[in-house]
Formats: sequence, structure tokens, C-alpha cells
Amino acid sequence: MWKHSSEGVDCPAGSPRDALGEVLREGARRMLAVAVLAEAGAYVEAHKHVLDADGHRQVVRNGTLPPRSILTGLGPVEVQQPRVRDRRPPGERETFTSAILPPYLRKTKSLEELVPWLYLKGVSTGDFSEALGALLGPDAPGLSATTVTRLKATWEQEYDAWRAWSLLGKQYVYVWADGVYFNIRLEDPGNTRQCILVLIGATKDGKKELLAISDGYRESAQSWKELLLECKARGLTFPPKLAVGDGALGFWAALREVYPTTREQRCWVHKTANVLNKMPKSLQVKAKGMLHDIWMAPTRAEAEKAFALFLASFKGKYPKATECLEKDREVLLTFYDFPAEHWIHLRTTNPIESTFATVRLRTARTKGCGSRTACLTMVFKLVQCAERHWRALNASTLLREVFEGVQFTDGVRKAAA
Repeated sequence: MWKHSSEGVDCPAGSPRDALGEVLREGARRMLAVAVLAEAGAYVEAHKHVLDADGHRQVVRNGTLPPRSILTGLGPVEVQQPRVRDRRPPGERETFTSAILPPYLRKTKSLEELVPWLYLKGVSTGDFSEALGALLGPDAPGLSATTVTRLKATWEQEYDAWRAWSLLGKQYVYVWADGVYFNIRLEDPGNTRQCILVLIGATKDGKKELLAISDGYRESAQSWKELLLECKARGLTFPPKLAVGDGALGFWAALREVYPTTREQRCWVHKTANVLNKMPKSLQVKAKGMLHDIWMAPTRAEAEKAFALFLASFKGKYPKATECLEKDREVLLTFYDFPAEHWIHLRTTNPIESTFATVRLRTARTKGCGSRTACLTMVFKLVQCAERHWRALNASTLLREVFEGVQFTDGVRKAAA
């Protein structure tokens, strides 16, 4: 029996070369097993003070998860993670997620893709050799701290080159905007929070693309204006038909100035969270269901009825919650003027939120990124990796009609006059 080596040379199974590969894979597996076991043990130990009324620990080890295979430069390496159980009530539980083996990591497609993930997880430059050696093999080339430092410099150059990428002739039907915050370790102690402004667009073919990513001052109108003007200078002269974002006033003020014809849609996920934060917990489940009835209504008229019911139900006792909802009434329902097939994409900034949800969780548990420049370039590489897996829009054929100005009412194309 023969096997095909990674160098394109057929060699018999059981040959020294094949045996060496097995030894390296087994070494990588053992190193990973020890590392994730220590990580889980440290997590449990850090929660040893969490006890129930009888003095029993609430956060404990609970066996192992099913084994899974990670494809590395050495071939598939099977790993098995320890399971951590949190016995506290549902509202108090925390989920343990390994920073070494996150659930989304199935294969190390390339060093360029793996290193940004490790860097964002808080792995220092000096520890890359050990971390990558466990995945790619102890003899894998180019894993020194110096090499990684040069690679980071290359990413900065790639980011600068990407920012000059021409958008001339590009036509985006929808755009999603959001500001993502990260902790910075090596900056002024009074200014350790960095805001990364992200803009994603959907083409007439339904493909999502990263349009712009920039380091802004909070989510100010000036920062967003600079980002949008940069897009315009790169050639984005065709204004998008609709922009989706949260209630940050900075983005909307800048959008009205740079692309005044682009319509506005507020994110229902952000709005729901903001409204519920102004209500007692005892009512939040009921209120959330009533908000759900608004944005899930099949027509604008029914949404307006559900809107009025929510205001009438809570305006007397919780005016701040109802004011928060009512002030954006029109722009919360803009999606009804677009194809129903696209509503699932237009009611939320999920294209951005889903990309950064895990990163936010990890950076909250670590000390964050080293510097502002390093953070910006790492986030840029992260988005580039994630962009390959972004879901295309439903019913992409309707996007051309939207861009050409075809009118829709309650998600249905208007009949020709």
C-alpha cells in the first residue's frame, strides 16, 4: 500500500517518512491536549470561590467533549477538549470556550489566517513558536518571533494597499455599519479603548464585501464622515439604496451629508437591547415578545398596530423605554419598502456582529491588543479571513431591481401603472 506524501512523491505506508509524520502528529496532539487541559483547569480554579448553599463548587470539570479533527500542515490531528459544567442558574452561568481551540477552528488553512486569530487571543509574539509548533509541527519553518514581527509589518503594508483599492464602478445596494471596540494594552492608561469603524456592502449579485475599516474616535460624526469620504474618493459614487446600523448618531449624520439619498434602517437587535435596558427584568421577556411582534409583522400596517400596542402598554410606567423606541419609529420600519426576501438581512447589523462577537468575548478575557496600529491591522486580517465565508443575500436577482429603483410595498413589488 502506498501513500502520497506532501511533497508529491509516492512512498510506501510504514516508510520512515510516514512514520515521522505520525510521530509529529502524535506530538502535536499531546501538546494540544496538555495545553487545553491546563486552560480548563485554570478556568475552574479561577471559579473555585463560586459555591452553592452547601459549599459545593458550581463550576467543575465534567468529562470531555467529543473528539474532533483539526487539519494542520502535518495532516489531521485529533483533539479532545475537557468539558466544563456551570451549575449556577441559567441567568448567572458563564460558558467556557477555549482560546487555544475555539469552536470555529477546524483547519489551519494558512499561517496568515491562523496567526491573526492567535494574536487576537492574546498570544504574545515570543510565544508564537510554541503555539504554532503545536499545530504545524516542531520543525515547521518560519515560526520565530522575528519572522512573526516581519509578518505583522507586512499586514500593515497590505492594509495600506487595501485602503487604496479602487471602488470605481462598484455598485452596492445595501451597506451595514458598526463600531467595534477593543482594549489596547500599550497606550495611554486613560485611553485604552479603540473603536474600529467597519462598513460592509452587498453587491447587485448578492455578495457581501468589506468596503472600509478604519480607526475612529469613538463613533463620532467626523470619524464616520472621514470613512465615507474615503470610500467616495476611492470611486464609490453610486450611493447605496439602504444603510443598516445602530442608533449611533455619528454615522447617520455623516451618511446624510455624504450620501443624502441613501435610506436608513435601524438595527432591531440594538434597539431591542436599548429598550429592554430601560425596563425591569420582570417585564423584559414580555416586552421582548411584543417588540418581536413589531418587526416580524407581515405588513407595515400590522407593524404599526403592534408598535402602538407596545407604546400604550408601557408609556405610562416606563416612558424612557417607549421614547427610545418611538424616536426611531420611521427608520425602524424602512425595510418594508424592500423585498421581503431581504428582510432577514436588513433588520440587523448581524453581518458585522457575527464576525466580531467571538473576538469581543476573547478580548474581554485577555488584556487586549498591544497597540492601536497592531489592533487595526489584526482586525483587518480577521475580517479578510471571515469574508470568504460570508453568506450571500437571499433572492439576489431582486437586488438589481432595487438598485434600478423598482418600488416595493410590504416586501412585494409594486404593479406597473
